[in-house]
Amino acid sequence: MRRRFWTSLGGILAVAAIVIGINMFADARLANVHVDLTQNHIYTLSPSTRAVLRGLKEPITLSLFYSRELGSTAPVYGAYADQVREMLRQYASLANGNLKLKFYDPQPFSTTEDRAMADGLQGVPLDEAGTQVYFGLSGTNMLDTQKSIAFFQLDRQRFLEYDLTKLVYQLSNPKRPVVGVMSSLPLTGNPQLMMMTQGRSGGQPYASIEMLRQTNAVKTVPVDAQVIDPDIQVLLVAQAEHLPVATQYAIDQFVMRGGRLMVMVDPWSEAMAEQPNPSGMPVMDAQSDLSKLFKAWGIAFNPNEVVGDLTGAWRVRTSPDDTAQAVNYVAWFNIRHGINRTDPATADLKQVTVASPGFIAKAPGAKIDFTPLLTSSAQSALIPVNEVKMPDPAKILAAFKPSGTPRVIAARIHGVLHSAFTGPPPEPKGQTRPTNFPAYIAETNGPANLVVVADSDVLADRFWVRMSDFFGQQGALPFSDNGPFVANLIDTLAGGNALIGLRARGDSSRPFTLVDQMQAQAEAQFRQTEQRLEDHLDSVQKQLTALRQGSSGGAMEKAASMQAVITPAQRAQIEAARNDIVQTREQLRAVQYDLNRNIDHLEDQLRFFDILLVPAVLTAVAIVLGMLRNRRRARARA
Repeated sequence: MRRRFWTSLGGILAVAAIVIGINMFADARLANVHVDLTQNHIYTLSPSTRAVLRGLKEPITLSLFYSRELGSTAPVYGAYADQVREMLRQYASLANGNLKLKFYDPQPFSTTEDRAMADGLQGVPLDEAGTQVYFGLSGTNMLDTQKSIAFFQLDRQRFLEYDLTKLVYQLSNPKRPVVGVMSSLPLTGNPQLMMMTQGRSGGQPYASIEMLRQTNAVKTVPVDAQVIDPDIQVLLVAQAEHLPVATQYAIDQFVMRGGRLMVMVDPWSEAMAEQPNPSGMPVMDAQSDLSKLFKAWGIAFNPNEVVGDLTGAWRVRTSPDDTAQAVNYVAWFNIRHGINRTDPATADLKQVTVASPGFIAKAPGAKIDFTPLLTSSAQSALIPVNEVKMPDPAKILAAFKPSGTPRVIAARIHGVLHSAFTGPPPEPKGQTRPTNFPAYIAETNGPANLVVVADSDVLADRFWVRMSDFFGQQGALPFSDNGPFVANLIDTLAGGNALIGLRARGDSSRPFTLVDQMQAQAEAQFRQTEQRLEDHLDSVQKQLTALRQGSSGGAMEKAASMQAVITPAQRAQIEAARNDIVQTREQLRAVQYDLNRNIDHLEDQLRFFDILLVPAVLTAVAIVLGMLRNRRRARARA
């Protein structure tokens, strides 16, 4: 007996030693090993993020400021904070020691709170007393460049990896990206017109270009350029009309060498049509196209058709003096539901306004990835471009018949592209080839990244901002998100594959969809029953009132009946009506009680399954396995 005791004790100690050893080994060797079993793999980092982290050359410090009181008050933020911390630790483990993490819990009126405010983090009032809580990230590099995420908004949770990787990328590449702008429009301003008007009207740079300058170095590229400067990372070609072959070749080779391109073409540019014409005649040529390049790259664009849309159409008058009611001008419309919500550049946009836009599509047989960013609604159709040059909105509306087919107005293009040329074109007459003219490249070395927009009026101020003058200072009040649309796309292109390769991830919150569906069905059933019972109750109450006051006759007869003695038959009817009211109210209370009965029953089933059934099944399996093992031992001994 004693021997068996010591044997059992030794076995227990041995098992304990093995468990402790396994934990020590796992802590030392497996600390950075992760297994992501979530449905949307929200904790699995993309190859783009891994490339950014492994490419860090200098140390970066990330400081997470999170008030625990926020998670205590709103548990959903607590779960989100856990996700942020876990992802930051993964970032640090992949950065080869070049990413340092710091975690702070800012207390009110503390030096930590002062630092959070100094780093640009946003404090949010938690209660009526005004207690500020924080949930943001601040990052610095060796050059003391500081970037921050002011507050981790719940509606940006799907883009957590994008936001974190963007911040790390900006800190590791602190130099402002150079964006080249090529356009026939005066996007960067018209100094001559500004001098003529003394800056009061016209000549100012477009508000969308001013927004680009906030985070980028904007450089003008002539429309007859033969070479795109090597320091330009992103080239914006917007309403560049009748480009020479040499310039098209320069754009083509810029893309072949890995440059990122954003093209804005247009079947009819409203902004160009408004430009002053020296002859005084209306502008009849406001079209832009890159047909040669598009054909080689697998992009279809028809410059002879304009997309019209009843959904979001602008209300306009046919003329300033027209007193008739305004009509829907379907060629100018706001896009709300057709915005891509999975792309980081467009996910947060509320509305983008387009004017006389065209449409683009993936050419048949093209081997490219075509991702729509802006799409018209099913209430759209195509309009011949000639009808919008001198438009009659009422006539266009009368003839407009929606096709039921949405049209893509803006899209991302990703894939290996082939050059539209077989070699350098001949030198333009009267010009010499630049000394830095690059050698010909036939195709891209890896996937190219483009954005194509079939509308250049997205840039025009009149379609997204209202200009105001405050004591001589011009101000822009946006009513649409055209500027952020362009700036965000340029931002992702400037980040290269590191940011373009990132997309929306799943939320960490996992709602009980079955419970929500049952609750919605129960709610609908309850409301229907409740309405029927309330109508019946109202009818019975009116009947009871009529019985008490008399149901017919004039005013004198009703007054006399109120003073008369109530007959037994009337008393019985009144009592029946009262009983009906009581029963109806009891049924209403029963319906209210039954509203969540099915949900409670499901909850009880889940508790039984989790607490009793699963352990019971595991216990039964263990017992069966134990019995089988004992039988095998008994047979072996026999």
